[in-house]
Amino acid sequence: MGSRVRAFSGVLLIVMMGALPHGTLAAAPRGRTVDLTVSAAISLSKSLKTIRDLYRQKDPGVSITLDLGASGILEQQIEQGAPVDIFISASPDEMNELQAKGLLAVGSRGILLRNSLVLISPMEDRKVNGFQDLTRPEVRRVAIANPESVPAGRYARQALQYLKLYPKIQAKLLFAQDVRQVLAYVETDNVDAGLVYITEAKLSSKVRVVAVAPGASHAPIVYPVAMVKRTKNAADAERLIQFLRGPEAGRVFEQEGFGVGGR
Repeated sequence: MGSRVRAFSGVLLIVMMGALPHGTLAAAPRGRTVDLTVSAAISLSKSLKTIRDLYRQKDPGVSITLDLGASGILEQQIEQGAPVDIFISASPDEMNELQAKGLLAVGSRGILLRNSLVLISPMEDRKVNGFQDLTRPEVRRVAIANPESVPAGRYARQALQYLKLYPKIQAKLLFAQDVRQVLAYVETDNVDAGLVYITEAKLSSKVRVVAVAPGASHAPIVYPVAMVKRTKNAADAERLIQFLRGPEAGRVFEQEGFGVGGR
């Protein structure tokens, strides 16, 4: 009799698991402590810090460390074995590299967010009121993120090439280590203009948006998210990714100017 009860219980458990919606995870076990490291593009810093606080309320057993920087640098760190659980890049290129090398958990990758590229200038400066003004002789310095390691820099270079401005202003370009540094250069009047994400421009009262880059001028600005294959906390990493793609996190991202969707 006991064996039949145990067998029936096992069958019932399987049936119940099969009845769960696809992708649904069981509730996190209570009483455990987990540390998750999220490597993410620096343009996500404000949003992710807010979301980290929200998630801590939801699951106090999970501590989230944010490693924020240029996507290309973060990609290299993961390739070199950095203990990362989740990666969010500001373009598909870095994610493609990791996927090609088998460093992402199969099936975990998806598009999290979208963004826009804008031209900004110091708030009180009126020399630049559009992209064509970058060629004016009084415009001496234009900042973009380093195209070799930062997605925002690649998008900026693509836009300038599309507008046939890159050869004309190449000597004026100042390459920054990331998009946040571009914003700082413009805020402090160290340059006459810069190209950043709209989400960066919204962070500062010291700059003004003078133009939005045409959508056709650069590759789509999308932020993929994926679990790193070597994580030792796969279930918790998957729960966090689900939260990042859910409505609570989505509202935070939208408040910061990101487009949510495209999954």
